[in-house]
Amino acid sequence: MSECLIKIEHLRKEYPNVTPLKDVCVEINKGDIISVIGPSGTGKSTLLRCLNQLEEPTSGKVFIDDEEITDIKCDLSKVRQKMGMVFQSFNLFANHNIIENIMIGPVTLLKMPKEEAHELAIELLKKVGLAEKAQNFPNELSGGQKQRVAIARAIAMKPEILLFDEPTSALDPTMVSEVLAVIKNLAKEGMTMMIVTHEMRFARDVSTRIFYMDEGGIYEDGTPEQIFENPSKERTRAFIQRLKTYSTEIRTKDFDFIGTMAEIENFCKDNLMSEKTTKNIQLVFEELVMTNIIPQMNNDFTLNAEIEYSEVSGKATMKLEYDGAEFDPFKDGDDISMMIVKKLTAENSFEYVGANRILLTFA
Repeated sequence: MSECLIKIEHLRKEYPNVTPLKDVCVEINKGDIISVIGPSGTGKSTLLRCLNQLEEPTSGKVFIDDEEITDIKCDLSKVRQKMGMVFQSFNLFANHNIIENIMIGPVTLLKMPKEEAHELAIELLKKVGLAEKAQNFPNELSGGQKQRVAIARAIAMKPEILLFDEPTSALDPTMVSEVLAVIKNLAKEGMTMMIVTHEMRFARDVSTRIFYMDEGGIYEDGTPEQIFENPSKERTRAFIQRLKTYSTEIRTKDFDFIGTMAEIENFCKDNLMSEKTTKNIQLVFEELVMTNIIPQMNNDFTLNAEIEYSEVSGKATMKLEYDGAEFDPFKDGDDISMMIVKKLTAENSFEYVGANRILLTFA
C-alpha cells in the first residue's frame, strides 16, 4: 500500500484580482514523481509555494507526514527541511563559491560538521557532473550549471520531497537537457518529486503521475499514459494536443456559404496547413453540407460544424452534428459526392445519438 507523504484538503489561494487555487484536494504518495502541467496562470507555481508555505493559503489544510503545516502552531522551519525547493532563477549566493553554496544549509540548519558537509557537497557535485567547478563562483557558470548546483544544494538538505518550479524555463534551449538529465537520475533513485514544467516529453517520460491544472485546481490527475494518450476531459485534450478550433452554427438553408468557406480557408492558413489540406477540408465541407445534409433539412434546423487542428500530430478533423431524423450520408447520400468525401479523408464515421454526428480525419 502506498504511503501518503502529502495530503491537501480544500486548499484555496486568493489574490486581490484573481483566485488561482479554488479547491484543491489531493494526496501525494512517497515515491511519486508528479509533473504539474497546464496553461499559464492556472496556479501551478502557487500550488508548490503553498506546499512549503512560501505563500500562505487563504483557506484549507496541508499535511506533511500527517503534520498539519497550515496550523499556526506548526514549526515551519522544521517542516521546510523535509521539502527541497528548486526555483527557475537558481537563487545561488553570489559571494560564495559553489561548494560553499551547497554546504551552507547542512551546516547552519542541520548542524552538520563542516568536514562532513564538505564530503557531502563533493559527492553531490559529482552526482550532477560539476565536481571540477567546486571552487568556482556562480557568475562563472552557465545557466544549466547553476541550476544543477541548485539541485545539489536542495538534495544536501536530505529532503523527503523535492519541489521544482519550472527548473528549465530560464535556460537557453541548449542547456535544458543537462538539467532534465539530473532530474531523471533522481527519479530513478526513487526521490519523491513534484515538478512544474512546460517540457511535455520530459513530463511523459519521467513522471508516475501528471497533474493537469485548470479552472482553479487539479482538473485531471492520471498516469502519463492516461493524460497524454487518453485524457478524459476536453480541456486536457486541447492542451495536450495543442488544438486549434474553428466552429460555426448553421440554422438556415440560405446561410452565408461563401463567407463560411472563406473563414475555413483563413483558419487553415492561420495554422499553416498545406494548400492541399485546406482545399480538401473545404471540398468535404461543401459536399457533405451543401449536397447531402442541407437538402434533407426542414426550414427549422441546427447544424454545428467544428474543425480542429492539432499542432502536435499535424492532423485536422471535422465534426458535423445536426438534428432531425437519422440521416447517414455514407449510406443514403449522393453516391458520387460521398465517393469524393471518402477519397479526401483518412477516416470517417457516422453515428446517431439523438442527433446525427459525422467525424472525419484528414491525412
